[in-house]
Amino acid sequence: MTKYNFDEIVERRGTGCVKWDEAQEGVIPMWVADMDFSVAQPIQEAIQHRAAHPVFGYTFVSDDYYEAVVSWFKRRHDWAIAREHILYTTGVVPAMSCAIKALTMPGEKVLILSPDYNCFFSSVRNNGCEVLETALLWNADNDRFVVDWQDFEAKCADEKTTAFLLCNPHNPTGRVWTREELQQMADICQRNGVRVISDEIHCELVMPGHRFCPMGTVDKSAVILNSPSKSFNIAGLQTANIICTDAATRRRIDRAININEVCDLNPFGPVALIAAYNDSEQWIDDLNQYIWQNYQTLCDFAARHIPGWKVMPMEGTYLAWVDCSACCKDVATYCNDIMNNAKVWLNPGTMYGPESGKGYVRINLACPRSVLLEALNRIAAHI
Repeated sequence: MTKYNFDEIVERRGTGCVKWDEAQEGVIPMWVADMDFSVAQPIQEAIQHRAAHPVFGYTFVSDDYYEAVVSWFKRRHDWAIAREHILYTTGVVPAMSCAIKALTMPGEKVLILSPDYNCFFSSVRNNGCEVLETALLWNADNDRFVVDWQDFEAKCADEKTTAFLLCNPHNPTGRVWTREELQQMADICQRNGVRVISDEIHCELVMPGHRFCPMGTVDKSAVILNSPSKSFNIAGLQTANIICTDAATRRRIDRAININEVCDLNPFGPVALIAAYNDSEQWIDDLNQYIWQNYQTLCDFAARHIPGWKVMPMEGTYLAWVDCSACCKDVATYCNDIMNNAKVWLNPGTMYGPESGKGYVRINLACPRSVLLEALNRIAAHI
C-alpha cells in the first residue's frame, strides 16, 4: 500500500519554474526531466528547519552527508563506497565536465551510446573533445535497445578514444543495463585503455522487473557521477557526487572541480540529500510504482487512440521513448505542430542524436495521471 499521493496537482506556474514558466499559457509541458510531484515530506521538513535559521552563508559538508551517501548505496544497491572516494559538486552535468577535463586532452574522442542525453554532446565539445557515437540497435527478439558490440569495440580501439561516457540507466531509451552488459563494456574499455565515466543520476528510477547495477561494482576504475536530484525531485538544490577510487585520478578531478568553480554547495543541498537518503525510501518506492502505472497508461492509450505511435519498453527513468516514424517525416516539425495545435510540449528525439533520434519523441511521465491523460487526449484529438 502506497503512502504518498502522486495524484495531487501542484501549481508550479509563477514560481520561476523552467518546466512550466517557459511554456506558453495553456501548454502542458512534458519535456524537461523535472517532476511535478511534491517532494518527500522528510525533505520538506529538513529544508524548512534549515530555512528557519536566518543566515545562509558558505556551507560545510558534515560527516552526516558522507554517511548518508555510503549507507544508501550499501543498503540499496550493495555497493560499498569509501568516504574518501567521494567528491561533491553542484550537479551531475558539472561533474561530467570536470571528469572529462580530468581524463582527456583537447582533440581526443569521447565515446557515447547514441541516442544520448543532450548534455553529453555539449559537455564533451565544451572540453575541446570530439563526440564519437555508437548507435544503439533495436533487438526485436528481446524487445529492447542493445549495444552494437562490434562497433563499440572498433570505436574503443580508435587511438584517439580515451573515455567512454555512459548513461546508466539510459536517457532517453529507458534501458537499465544488466551487470553482464556493464561487464562487457568495462572489459572492452580496459582492453583498449579507455576510461569509463558513468552518469547514474537516474539510478533510483527503475521499473518493476528490473534492477539497477552500479558501474562502480563492475569496474573499480570507473568514475561514477550520481545525485539524489533526479530521483527525489530536488534538482534546484544543486548537489551531486563523484565517486572515484583511484587517488591520482581523484586529485585531477578535484582540481577540475576547483578550476571550474563548482566546489561549493548551497546551505540546502546537503540537508536535502541527508533527508532523502536517510528518511525518504518509501517515497521513492511509491514513486516508481506510480511512474510504472503512468507508463502503462501511455501504452494503453497510444495503442487505442494514437495510430502510428510505438511506445518503447521503459525499464528505468520516467522518460518514455516513443517511435512515431510511421506518422511523421520530420520529428522536430511534428513536435512543433503538437505544441502549436494540441498545446503539449514534447522533446524531438533529434535532440539526443541527429541520426539515432530520428522519428522518436521523448515524453516526461513524472506528472499526475490526470495531467498525462489530458495531454494524451489533446494529442489524439489533434492527430
